[in-house]
Amino acid sequence: MKRLDFDHGTYHPAERPVQPLFGLFPSFFYYAQMLDIVCEASLLARRSQYGDREWSNSSFDIIKALESVGTKIHIEGVDNFADVEGPCVFVGNHMSTLETFVLPTVISPSKPVTFVIKRSLVEYPVFKHIMRSRNPVVVDRVNPREDFKTVMEEGQQRLESGVSLVVFPQTTRTTEFDPARFNTIGVKLAKRTGVPVVPFALKTDAWGSGKRIKDFGPIDPRKSVHFAFGEPLRISGAGQQEQQAIVGFIQEKLRQWQE
Repeated sequence: MKRLDFDHGTYHPAERPVQPLFGLFPSFFYYAQMLDIVCEASLLARRSQYGDREWSNSSFDIIKALESVGTKIHIEGVDNFADVEGPCVFVGNHMSTLETFVLPTVISPSKPVTFVIKRSLVEYPVFKHIMRSRNPVVVDRVNPREDFKTVMEEGQQRLESGVSLVVFPQTTRTTEFDPARFNTIGVKLAKRTGVPVVPFALKTDAWGSGKRIKDFGPIDPRKSVHFAFGEPLRISGAGQQEQQAIVGFIQEKLRQWQE
């Protein structure tokens, strides 16, 4: 399995020159590489040959493709969950498509993992084969009650089988974090299953939203990418304190990165 070079749970990219054309046309050269990575992964998935190792490797290659056009990716706090026994519920903000591509190679070397995702991600041409092979929890985002039931029931099944789950409680991706739209579904799932919650914060607006296809927008290497994982939380009582702690962690990290 390909692995990022973490130093005490922290990753910073090595300084290396960017090819002039890659720097001038980062979106074109990134998506050319991404398409190759996704097509290869999709072929393996259709052959039922796309497991945790292959998913992590594809994710690793995506990071290297982003770095090849000048994107700086910084990751901290991986040691907060790496040694935790058993599965976790990862709960964080959702800013762009980038985190869906990058998080597998950050988490899966330590824990098998999948996502709670919107249905469109298992219907995209080519990409659908990859996501279906990862056995995600799929929600429709039409009926909140049905989505809640799906996450509680299927999320519990994944966790009981030893697979960690990434949950984005926001109703949609946004560069502005609004605590009022950050629901408690991740905390409730963790309480129901008795597993710890790992809060994470991210800043991934280097991958913008597209005009025609929202998930695939321009790449702006001038904006650094940040991921930070907090210490695991065990849910006690109604989980209100833990929810507040997660929100506070995200707000503080976003403030630091903005400065």
